[in-house]
Amino acid sequence: MATTVVRSHAARRRVLQVTNGTARWRDDMLAVEEPVEIRLYTAGSPAYMPVAVTMRTPGHDFELAAGFLYTEGILTDVADVRTIAYCGDVPGGSMGVRPEERYNLVNVYLREGVTFDAARLDRHFYTTSSCGICGKASLEAVRLMGVQPIEDDVRVHRSVLETLGDRLRAAQRVFDRTGGLHAAGWFRADGELVALREDVGRHNAVDKIVGHAFLERKTPVRDSILMVSGRASFEIVQKAAVAGFAVIAAISAPSSLACDAADDFGITLVGFLRGERFNVYTHPDRVVLED
Repeated sequence: MATTVVRSHAARRRVLQVTNGTARWRDDMLAVEEPVEIRLYTAGSPAYMPVAVTMRTPGHDFELAAGFLYTEGILTDVADVRTIAYCGDVPGGSMGVRPEERYNLVNVYLREGVTFDAARLDRHFYTTSSCGICGKASLEAVRLMGVQPIEDDVRVHRSVLETLGDRLRAAQRVFDRTGGLHAAGWFRADGELVALREDVGRHNAVDKIVGHAFLERKTPVRDSILMVSGRASFEIVQKAAVAGFAVIAAISAPSSLACDAADDFGITLVGFLRGERFNVYTHPDRVVLED
């Protein structure tokens, strides 16, 4: 795989700060938000297939692309990927692309002979809250990807869950500078942090975590917890199910469809995890309450 180019996560901006009626100019740090387009190339073809455009915080873009393609059912094995590169990193790749855009285009090149279901590029196999498709159809679409209920007998102690929020927050380096990013953390059942990714989009942060695991050949994950800094949506549960996470913990609330999906796919879903208080919405048998 090509080496990821590190771009700026934060941007400086001059702001007028008002406190108790007193105004002063100061520098503020903002989380960077830029579009990225994911393009898919099959072996021997100079033409690309546009997959998706999403707004993201630059950084770990190759993981974002890999995680997105994997959780959408387009990629199934990291061995299918020949390389991942920005447009400017391949011969002729930056032709017709403005210099400021070259790192907002991520190309995923497949190995010779690799095929995939092109229909999945339409992203119609699951719904978001604005698609107008019923929840039952959404769940059935994920089943059609071949995602099976997770059979992982991992147990997570209450005392570990109670520390995850602080551990996630402590590892959010960009959030410390900007205060404007979501985070997703991959934790072992004993609370050890394996990886953390930040992004302006909560789904992007999860894709980066899943992409990291996928590219490291560690999917499906085992004995692991996915911790997210915001709410738990259906899409997050779907991505966790594809990756094999048996436990999802969220600082905020889950949606009703997220609970249905977690129940259906054998995932323990914890919400409103704030210190010593939390709710277990599905499969509570994995949570050990006794010390």
